[in-house]
Amino acid sequence: MSPATLRAAATAVGPHLVEGRGELSGAVTDALRSGRPPAYDPEQVLGADPWGEDVQLALYLLYELHYRGFVGVDDAREWDPDLLRLRRALESGFLHVLRAELSDVPKSVEDAFAPLLVEPVDLSGSLSHYLETEGELWQLREYAALRSLYHLKEADPHAWVIPRLTGRAKAAMVAVEYDEFGAGRADRIHAQLFADLMADLELDPTYGRYLDQAPAVLLATVNLMSLFGLHRALRGALVGHFACVEVTSSPGSRRMAHAMRRCGAGPAAEHFYAEHVAADAVHEQVVRHEVIGGLLADEPALEADIAFGCAATVLLEDRLTAHIRGAWDQGHTALRTPSPEP
Repeated sequence: MSPATLRAAATAVGPHLVEGRGELSGAVTDALRSGRPPAYDPEQVLGADPWGEDVQLALYLLYELHYRGFVGVDDAREWDPDLLRLRRALESGFLHVLRAELSDVPKSVEDAFAPLLVEPVDLSGSLSHYLETEGELWQLREYAALRSLYHLKEADPHAWVIPRLTGRAKAAMVAVEYDEFGAGRADRIHAQLFADLMADLELDPTYGRYLDQAPAVLLATVNLMSLFGLHRALRGALVGHFACVEVTSSPGSRRMAHAMRRCGAGPAAEHFYAEHVAADAVHEQVVRHEVIGGLLADEPALEADIAFGCAATVLLEDRLTAHIRGAWDQGHTALRTPSPEP
């Protein structure tokens, strides 16, 4: 397909369902296709690995009902009580392992964010640094295919926090989201900019296209945002997540822009990250001082939740980096199936 055709494909309404990766995700897929309740044993949920392919895909499918849904699936299934019951059980396991992994992390916003505000001297563990200095075009394409599951819905999960904020925090959050959604221009919406990046890399920018190729470790990074966004009780964690993304985005985006340029990925591919260098440097200040500052002024009891959201984001990004670098260092694809051909 030509770049123009690929860009047009990005306007598809919703993704197609994929096959399950185990008993639970299979039950969700079957239920959505048939219109019936999911058929599963509750004991399966209790014994399932919250980090595993089956649980993370099941959660992703259930969460996607709140975004664009799936082709051929009734929109009313978004609030199906049987699906929500299963989702709640899966979420409980996911939250439990997150809190267990992060039991010793800082509980204050200052302590949680302090390490992120200083560029580390040793960048050997940075995936963006690796791509900037050593990455090849096929690795940039794999990385884009993986990240497309978030970037094609960029800023959507965080928008759920807006009605849960007031005053200063709400005004600042809306200002940042306004930029994320293109400041009134459809062609400047960050999700559209990423679709343009994918077209430059000769990837299919259709929303949800690479779901079947994304491993659990990637799905977890997107599920985390959906988990925080869909629960008012986790509004502090969602703000912490958003702030963590904005704080760490600008340096990484600068390195990714250099990587795209070095590998000849194309102008739109380079532009997506160049856009984030300047924009997110500003957003970082607004989110830290106005969104977090405003929220803490209104609800100081949420400080530990904000710190938890930041720590959870770092944890899952570190797990994803380890997976990708581990695969590439062994000469393997980081996707579940080989990288798509141009």
